[in-house]
Amino acid sequence: MKKSVAIASALLIALAVTGCAKKAEPVAAPAEVVPYKVAFIYIGVPGDLGWTHEHDVGRLALEAEFGDKVKTAYMENVPEGPDATRIIRQYAQDGYDMIIATSFGYMDPMVEVAAEFPKVKFVHCSGYKTADNMSTYFGRIYQARYLSGIVAGKMTKTNIIGYPGAFPIPEVVRGMNAFTLGARSVNPKVQVRIVWTNTWYDPVKEREAAVALLDAGADIIAQHQDTVEPQKAAQERGKMSIGYDSDMRKFVGDSVLTSPVWNWGVYYIDTVRKGMDGTWKSDQYWQGLSADVVRLAEFSPLVPQDVRDLVATQKQKIVGGAWDVFTGPIKDNEGKLRVNEGAKMSDGELLGFDWFVEGVVGKVK
Repeated sequence: MKKSVAIASALLIALAVTGCAKKAEPVAAPAEVVPYKVAFIYIGVPGDLGWTHEHDVGRLALEAEFGDKVKTAYMENVPEGPDATRIIRQYAQDGYDMIIATSFGYMDPMVEVAAEFPKVKFVHCSGYKTADNMSTYFGRIYQARYLSGIVAGKMTKTNIIGYPGAFPIPEVVRGMNAFTLGARSVNPKVQVRIVWTNTWYDPVKEREAAVALLDAGADIIAQHQDTVEPQKAAQERGKMSIGYDSDMRKFVGDSVLTSPVWNWGVYYIDTVRKGMDGTWKSDQYWQGLSADVVRLAEFSPLVPQDVRDLVATQKQKIVGGAWDVFTGPIKDNEGKLRVNEGAKMSDGELLGFDWFVEGVVGKVK
C-alpha cells in the first residue's frame, strides 16, 4: 500500500514539473548572406579569347573564390565616352559596392561618377587618375613582352618583325618598345615595323595590317590587338607569330610561338577581399611577373630549348628584382641616347612613353 502511494506521488510530481516546463524557443533562421556586389564594364565581349575574355576569366575566379559572398555583373561592348558614364552611374545607383572599368577610355567617365558616389569604390584599368574612392590598376605586361621579343629575335630569318598596334598611347608604345628591346638583345639586326589600326577590336583592320607587314618582308607578326586575325594571317603565309592577351596558340596552332598573357584573378580577388574587410584604399597598382598578374604563355613546340633557357634566365632577373626591361643604355629610333647606361626609367616616364626605341620603324605621332 505504501509502495503504491509512493509511486502515485512520484507521478504527480513528474506531471507537475512537466506542466511547469517552458516551451522550447523556436530556432532562429540563419541570417541571409548579403553579397558584396561587384560590376565590370567591358570594352568588348568575353568570347573565348583576348582582352575582355581575360578580364572575364578574372571575374569568374572572383566568384569561385568567394561563392555566395560576392555577386558580380558585367556590361559588354560599352563604348568609351558618354555611354560609359551612364552605365557606370547606373551600377552605382543600383547599389553596387565596387565598379571595375576595364579600358583606358573609361577613365574620365569613372572620375565623374566617382565624385557623385563617395561610398562606392571605383577601380579603373590602365589609367592614371585617382580619387579617395577611385584607384587604378595595370600589369607590367611589358616584362612578358620583352621575353616574347627574345623568342621572336632568335627565330626570325628575315630580321623583320611586323607589329599591328591599336592606338599610339603610352601603354601600346611601351609594349612595342619592350618587345623590340627583347628582340634586339639577342639579334641587333632586327627591325620591328609598326602599322597603326586605330582600333582595339576590328578583325578586318587587324588582318589588313598584318598582311601589309607580311608583304613588307616580316616573317613573324606580333601585335597589340584583340583578335587572332594577325596570327591567322601569318599562319596562312607559312609564317610565325607572337600572340597577346590570351594564349593564342590554343586558337591558331603552333605557328604562335608564345603570347604575353594576363592573369587578372590574382588582382581581383585581393582587391575585392580588401573591399569586403574594410581595408581597401585608393592606390595605383602596377605589378608584373613577380606578382603573377602577367605571364608568358607556354611555348610552341617550334621554340628550341636554348631559346626557352635564355627566356628563363632573363625572366629570373626580372622576377628577382636584379634588373628590369627599361635599363640603359637605350637610344631612340633616331639615334639619340635617351637612357644612360645603368640608369632605369621611372614609372612616371614609362607611363608617359611617347617615343620609340632603336629598332622600331614607325612613328608615335
